[in-house]
Amino acid sequence: MKKLYWVVLAITCVAGIVWFWPEKDQEINTSVSVAEAMGGGDNEGYLRATGPREFIFPEDHGPHPGFRTEWWYYTGNVFTEEGRQFGYQFTIFRSQLNPPDSNETAEAFGEEWNTDQLYLGHFAISDVENEDHVFEERYSRGAAGLAGAQTEPYRIWLEDWEIKRIDSEGNNDKNFSVSIRAKMEDETALNLKFTPSKPLVLQGEDGYDPKGPEEGNASYYLAFTRMATEGTITKDGNEFEVSGSSWMDHEWSTSALGEEQEGWDWFSIQLSNGYDLMYYQLRNNDGSVSEFTTGSVIDPEGNKTTIDPSQVEITVEERWESPHSGAVYPSAWNIKIPSENLNLQLNTLFPDQEMDVSVRYFEGTLSVKGEINNQEISGTGFIEMTGYDES
Repeated sequence: MKKLYWVVLAITCVAGIVWFWPEKDQEINTSVSVAEAMGGGDNEGYLRATGPREFIFPEDHGPHPGFRTEWWYYTGNVFTEEGRQFGYQFTIFRSQLNPPDSNETAEAFGEEWNTDQLYLGHFAISDVENEDHVFEERYSRGAAGLAGAQTEPYRIWLEDWEIKRIDSEGNNDKNFSVSIRAKMEDETALNLKFTPSKPLVLQGEDGYDPKGPEEGNASYYLAFTRMATEGTITKDGNEFEVSGSSWMDHEWSTSALGEEQEGWDWFSIQLSNGYDLMYYQLRNNDGSVSEFTTGSVIDPEGNKTTIDPSQVEITVEERWESPHSGAVYPSAWNIKIPSENLNLQLNTLFPDQEMDVSVRYFEGTLSVKGEINNQEISGTGFIEMTGYDES
């Protein structure tokens, strides 16, 4: 799904501040709940995801103005030659503040600042050895070169945070390598190269992923579920040469969460036998699981099998209470998918990987072990959880 659906729409919670302050060093010291961030809104006039469509590349790797929200999301687990592990998250969100053909674009600062596009970035590093999770949030209007997204040449950026195509001379506009460069104010940084190890996956129904019963309550959802990753991570003044595997989601839509839904748990898992698993569980206010919960199993060749809630058994085995927010998150799970002969034990590698940003959520690296077809397997993964701080 990605998942950070409420996070993206929460950009509108800070939009008014960013919109009328051209200085990029203004701070927003607030965090809102999922319910507040997704408390409705007028979607009239925006483009909607209403059914399967044909995708065209490289255009569909780029931005989709007219849809209200969009994101380019990367997570991964990388290791030094000695085996030291780092998890990371890097996401750039685009939010359109007014519908297409609207005349409401602010003109307070002249043509250079005139835009209806707002960008938000989240960057986090999980240092597993030290059980240290550091993160930063940035935001900017898509004007004056501060932030933007484009297809030719392929680039998504927010100030000096950047996703960029690096094999532009190649002839494969569907599967290509990119680089990410980003640095926090404390000099924590990543400089990584990503090359798809599997073909692009169209999640949901050929890339159309419904989230609710109403027409347009859906997204278009593309993913690279396994990308070979190499480069450097800088933390605490030390630069580490790393390699490993990453996951990328690109999703765009105009939609809002239904009143009956309070949050989700989203798993991305890469197994040692070459299989990948995506599963998101939408949680209703009454504790039940939404019928729009879904997932997929991707085999080593990139073939997708869709799974639904009736095929999945999830048991929460441990929980962790955040000392920052008081939210209580699951921290260990058993997941069984009998139809795939899959039984997994998942644990957060350390508990405190909460993102205390505009919308508070949990985004953390996982340890994975279990069995598939009675054969032992291991793996790495990420878990994203929202809606646990409503109380």
